Amino acid sequence: MKKVLLPALLASLLIACSGTGDQAADGTAGSAGASGSDTTTAAVSDSSISRNDMGALAGGDASGSSATDGSASGSIASLTDPNHILSQRTIYFDFDSFVIRPEFADLIDAHAAFLKGHGQIKMMIQGNTDERGSREYNLALGQKRAEAVKRALVLLGVDETQIESVSLGEEKPRCTESTESCWAENRRSDMLYTGEF
Repeated sequence: MKKVLLPALLASLLIACSGTGDQAADGTAGSAGASGSDTTTAAVSDSSISRNDMGALAGGDASGSSATDGSASGSIASLTDPNHILSQRTIYFDFDSFVIRPEFADLIDAHAAFLKGHGQIKMMIQGNTDERGSREYNLALGQKRAEAVKRALVLLGVDETQIESVSLGEEKPRCTESTESCWAENRRSDMLYTGEF
């Protein structure tokens, strides 16, 4: 079973790496005319890894000779299993807030356990905002949202060196309408793993 899952995971990671920066950044194809010229966005799109890196990530070589660990913290395959909590990667925030709501505690716990069980895997947290406010303000708020998630994971025992936090501000909206429901979709932090950024 393990030998079957790893090649499938590697194939999905390769597809993710071959996508555009917009798609890899938030898992959607949506874009609202983001300039993509700020240094944060550029740093994200330049961080792809090679096939060999993904093999090492799985604890073996790129041929898939080593497989997932199946531990209680979740296997690597769990990251793409839509029925597993680890496939959920987004923390949403209230307006003008970087406080993590209690409803996301289980999600944070699950990702913390996964990272602790897979010390070789890195996570990038991307903080996002809705369109309201100045660009500078939104970049600062996005960073605070990303840092809030990072801080929660570190408090749960994750090695700080495994996590990078960046702000995308309002540059990567999932929804482009000026409505409260769209703004709520855009007030978020996204958690991406090695091979996804």
